[in-house]
Amino acid sequence: MTAGEWPSIYVELLGSQSRLVRGKRYTTRVIEAGSGEPLILVHGVGSHAEVFARNIGTLAQHFHVYAVDALYHGYSSLEPYDADNRVYRQAEAVIDLMDAEGTAWAHVEGESMGAGIAFDLGLHWPDRCGKLILNSGSYYVRFSRAFTPPAGEAGGVRVLEALCRESVVKLSRETIRARMEFLVATPERITDELVNGQYRLYSDPAIHASMMRVYGVTAPRSLGNYEEAVAATLKPPVLVMWTGRNRSAGSEVGEYLASLIPGARYQLIADAGHWPQWEQPAEHDQAVLDFLRG
Repeated sequence: MTAGEWPSIYVELLGSQSRLVRGKRYTTRVIEAGSGEPLILVHGVGSHAEVFARNIGTLAQHFHVYAVDALYHGYSSLEPYDADNRVYRQAEAVIDLMDAEGTAWAHVEGESMGAGIAFDLGLHWPDRCGKLILNSGSYYVRFSRAFTPPAGEAGGVRVLEALCRESVVKLSRETIRARMEFLVATPERITDELVNGQYRLYSDPAIHASMMRVYGVTAPRSLGNYEEAVAATLKPPVLVMWTGRNRSAGSEVGEYLASLIPGARYQLIADAGHWPQWEQPAEHDQAVLDFLRG
């Protein structure tokens, strides 16, 4: 199926609701659907809840799904910004959301930056976690070995960082599209609707200022990371999901990450870049359901 054959985000999200949840410390925007065990979906850096639009309907047939705008993103709380403890604060905001909803625990899937948030949740609040899905993100672990970049993609992480900064410093639909196209295996997988949505968000002065901080333009970009031994202390069950066409880190990175976490499963989605949930939703959703229900 080509990108042009997909229903719109609006159609995909029919039957869900979007609302603001006000916790004791943070406000979190959620797209919510379904009932049953809670499942929280957290996007990657610079994105928003709609990057899970193609998954919410299917997953909501089995779980109470919350796709969130992560802290400092979208219509969730943007201030005060804590550059030195960004990922920890973002995980703290997920706990704040759970407290506000009266949720004792939840499964969590995090993509890229969201994987780091899920990892922090598993480390600092293991009793609040069900199962964790670490999707296409490993920056939170300082590996003891080096990896060969994907073919033809030397400097992929640095290229992506430059595209992220340009998308706010030189804000336009073209710079937004360039950043997004880097994240998928083929450019046509990025729809005009997705570009327009992110352009609308980044055009909001408060969100734009927050993205300038998040991307390291006006604030230090201190992500923090853990030694490999810390990964071995993760208590919740973990699925590491990776892709075969990730331009920043090849599949061996995902395999290695999974090998560091006791009992972790590894799932490869071959024909996807950095957004398997968007590029291959059926394959992604089946892997998630198999893991969470297995």
